[in-house]
Amino acid sequence: MLIKKTGPAVPAVLCLLLLPTSASAQIYSWRAADGHLVLGNMPRPGAGQEAGEIVRSYPVSKSDTIRTTSRVVSDRVRMYDGLIIDHARLNDVRPDLVRAVVQVESAYNPYARSPKGAAGLMQLMPTTAQQFGVKNAFNPEENIRAGVAYLRQLLNRYANNEELALAAYTAGPNAVDKYGETVPPYVETRNYVLRINGMTARPIERRDANRIYKVTEIVDGRQVVRYTDKRPATGTYTVVGR
Repeated sequence: MLIKKTGPAVPAVLCLLLLPTSASAQIYSWRAADGHLVLGNMPRPGAGQEAGEIVRSYPVSKSDTIRTTSRVVSDRVRMYDGLIIDHARLNDVRPDLVRAVVQVESAYNPYARSPKGAAGLMQLMPTTAQQFGVKNAFNPEENIRAGVAYLRQLLNRYANNEELALAAYTAGPNAVDKYGETVPPYVETRNYVLRINGMTARPIERRDANRIYKVTEIVDGRQVVRYTDKRPATGTYTVVGR
């Protein structure tokens, strides 16, 4: 577990996390490149690790400046974890991916509402709620059921490419398709994907390199065929490999 500290106050929950489990337990500290003080119960990342190895971290409830390498589970998170696990398994979606979506979308607030009308834990838009038969978007069970099912629908649409499914979840599939099945160049959308990628147990899955498109174009009056792993935004194409 590593802890970033940017101010003198450290939440009580983190103090408990740092309590030694034995008389020989040791706390390590160092100054990160960004100036933050980092505390942990293991040596500084990099010592004995492969170059470029990423130490994943998780947000701490009620703190925007502190992260840990061990997930700190609040009562609110624990309250909905059973629903998340059940519907994730039912739809063959990673539970940690669903947890990250809920965290970013609503911070586990079942009564969250966005200015655009998205509601509940997974911020369902009215059309999505209607599509999946949701009567009350603020009901956690209905919301998670529909949200995970919608995420599964997007994963199917983009050949289990989690990056594109997440981009479509926040920006809409039309935006993803408009840019040839890539993450739209919107700051909000890209930050959304990056935030979720930083919370999941393993990096999100990206483009399926085995999906090949055969594109037929007319250039200077001649028919030209080319192949690409990115779905073309225009023109005639077929999928010839996956």
